[in-house]
Amino acid sequence: MKKYISVLIGAVFIALIVGLSGCTESTNGSDNVEVQKVSLKISGSTTVLPIAEEAAKQFMIANKNYMIEVTGGGSGLGVKESGENLNDIGMASRDVKSSEFEIYPSLQVFGIAKDGVAIIVQPENPVSSLTQEQVIAIYSGEITNWNEVGGNDAPINVYTRDEESGTREVFFEKALNKGNITKKAVVVASNGAMKSSVKADVNGIGYLSIGYLDSSVKGCEYEGVIPTEANVISGTYKVSRTLNVITNGEPSQEVKAFIDFLLSSEGQKIVAEEGYIQVN
Repeated sequence: MKKYISVLIGAVFIALIVGLSGCTESTNGSDNVEVQKVSLKISGSTTVLPIAEEAAKQFMIANKNYMIEVTGGGSGLGVKESGENLNDIGMASRDVKSSEFEIYPSLQVFGIAKDGVAIIVQPENPVSSLTQEQVIAIYSGEITNWNEVGGNDAPINVYTRDEESGTREVFFEKALNKGNITKKAVVVASNGAMKSSVKADVNGIGYLSIGYLDSSVKGCEYEGVIPTEANVISGTYKVSRTLNVITNGEPSQEVKAFIDFLLSSEGQKIVAEEGYIQVN
């Protein structure tokens, strides 16, 4: 009898272990439903970066099985890494180029926000308005002194972005009309670095996303129009663009869930809070 009881207790104990080992994280506090862990990598535009970072933070709070990594590097990198399956979602603050579609024909593009590119100077600089002709001349190196555009008798220090930057691409096409950029221009790595550089240089000129504008730099009128969200929406401020996220082929269910969040009312609220313009 004792041997029988011992065998019975042992069987119950093994069954208990097996039962417990089959349990997984509960999704509603009552039913034990297996939850698949999801890891996503998002990379690319530093303009889109603050939107993606905050969205990832809020999305992970609501979906605890997700682990989302968000890094910058520029729009060109975001497109390239998407095309080569080195990320799950790319970020680009410009349109995907036809040459990129030729290399990566399966790319899918989703517009998540609108934005403008502001021409900026240090707040103590008396220049507050520039024409396209003046901007082209400054960036080509034809105009080199602020007194030529109504400012102080001081040299103009030109700041620009690297060629991977979507912000540079939009500025190059729409503000410079694809004109030259002087080789003397100082190249900075991000919108944040551009703002810091011009903030510290009373003779500096640069450009950045309207979403990064604050009182530390002055956004100049361009062709008589102030760089504001309202003027981008109305179409009167011409140096504007769509902010995109990118996938290689149709997004998986897990990736689509995050993109849908970006386009939801909650995601578009983040867009507005980060200083950009909603698309929904």
